[in-house]
Amino acid sequence: QVQLVESGGGLVQAGGSLRLSCAASGGTFSSYGMGWFRQAPGKEREFVAAINWRGRSTAYADSVKGRFTISRDNAKNTVYLQMNSLKPEDTAVYYCAAARTRGAGDKTYEYDYWGQGTQATVSS
Repeated sequence: QVQLVESGGGLVQAGGSLRLSCAASGGTFSSYGMGWFRQAPGKEREFVAAINWRGRSTAYADSVKGRFTISRDNAKNTVYLQMNSLKPEDTAVYYCAAARTRGAGDKTYEYDYWGQGTQATVSS
């Protein structure tokens, strides 16, 4: 089974930055599409960003375009989410996910494996 371990969450002030990392093991990382989702208290899990298996195609939620960047390093079995210009509304638990279909979809059901989540809190 593929395991995903996230790191890099924390507490930052509005306007600051965080870089989240997701390390994968137990599978062929280079063949997966990868995504980031987030969930705030009392809300549904929502799409943030995705990157296809080669890293040549990316997708972003409108709310984070221009501020967040997803990338991957297949040699390190790791996907990243660079989050800049953070806003309080970005506060959520961020989840890394892997899709065996290789794509960069924006729906939770397109992903087969999920990390445990890492908390990102942005203060005003």
